[in-house]
Amino acid sequence: MESAVGANDPACAEVIVRLGDQLVGEDRRTTNAQSTAAWGDPAAVILRCGLEPVTVSQLPCVTAGDVDWLIDESAAPTYRFITFGRSPATEVIVDSTQVSGVSVLDQLAPLMQFLPATAQCQTN
Repeated sequence: MESAVGANDPACAEVIVRLGDQLVGEDRRTTNAQSTAAWGDPAAVILRCGLEPVTVSQLPCVTAGDVDWLIDESAAPTYRFITFGRSPATEVIVDSTQVSGVSVLDQLAPLMQFLPATAQCQTN
C-alpha cells in the first residue's frame, strides 16, 4: 500500500489515531504506509488519508453521516469511495463481497469530521 501525497497532514493523524481495532466486524490489520489502515483478511476495507481534495467530479455522490462521498463503481464489486469537499481527502476501498459499503461509510463518518469541509455535493 502506498501513502497518499498529503499523508503527513495533521488532519490525517487525527483520523488515523482514532480508528478502531474493528470496522464492520472485521479486524484491523497492520499497514506499512503513513495514514493508511486496513481491515479483514483478506482486506475487506482499505483506507488512505491525504489525497488532494475533490470539489468537482462526474462521479455519483452520496451522503453518509453528514459526510459527502464520491462513488467509483468501475471495479465493482470493489467500490472506491472518496470524501468530497474534505481537505485532505480520504479514499476508502470496499470489497462488497465481504462487507457493506454503506455500513463502512456510516462507521467512518464521525472520524471524517476531523477533515475540514470545504464543499458539499450538489444535487440537481
